Amino acid sequence: MANDEKLEEMTGKTILVFCAHPDDDSFYCAGTLAKLVKNNNKVIMVFYTNGNKGSHDLEMTSERLAKIRKQEEESACEVIGIKPENIIWMGYDDGELEYANPKELCGKTARLIRMYRPDVVISFDPGRFFRQWHKTDHSMAAFNTVDGARAAAYHLYFPEHLLYENLMPFMVKDFFFFASKEPNYEVDVSDVIELKLLSQSKHVSQQGSAHYKYSPTMTEEEQEELKKRIEDAKGKKHVERFRRGGTDY
Repeated sequence: MANDEKLEEMTGKTILVFCAHPDDDSFYCAGTLAKLVKNNNKVIMVFYTNGNKGSHDLEMTSERLAKIRKQEEESACEVIGIKPENIIWMGYDDGELEYANPKELCGKTARLIRMYRPDVVISFDPGRFFRQWHKTDHSMAAFNTVDGARAAAYHLYFPEHLLYENLMPFMVKDFFFFASKEPNYEVDVSDVIELKLLSQSKHVSQQGSAHYKYSPTMTEEEQEELKKRIEDAKGKKHVERFRRGGTDY
């Protein structure tokens, strides 16, 4: 483990979060991110794909869905205090990250790490072969993030970053992996559970009736259900679990 400083108590740090899809953050770690923002950390979100395939609405197109998912993610991030200028879109097609050029993908990730020089990187756990949803996007995001981090530490990988942009090598020393089968760290998010649930609710196209027939708003019934979930969650303990790793991941 890189150090003993608690993630939820960090202040003034740079946190780089790599997700496969818009909404991964809302469901896996929005509570933790909300606490990090409240503690005056700089949180940068990176999305490998644009989420342009996840709909059962036969009238939906990939182009339209990509725009919808982007707007939903920006709204979800706004709930927890992350501004649109701190959201980076790589723009790969949903469910097809495995077909991307591996070297190009690794280079883009290494470049971002060298550019932002994060104190912490958060992403999917590369130790979990998560293949149920979106084919292998989650696995690809996990493996590519740590591969990019490895490359970022050595100047001879993607030397053009140093030669043309003066981006020095950088070694990430603290990782927090969500969706882990072997979590060793948990963050109590009870005090921000309402923010987490509200963040999740912004992904309208991925939930309820809108997933089958798109509407930009939830039905009245779904809105009432959200209110009930928020009320039921209050006063209970809620945690988000991670596997924490250092330079050996």
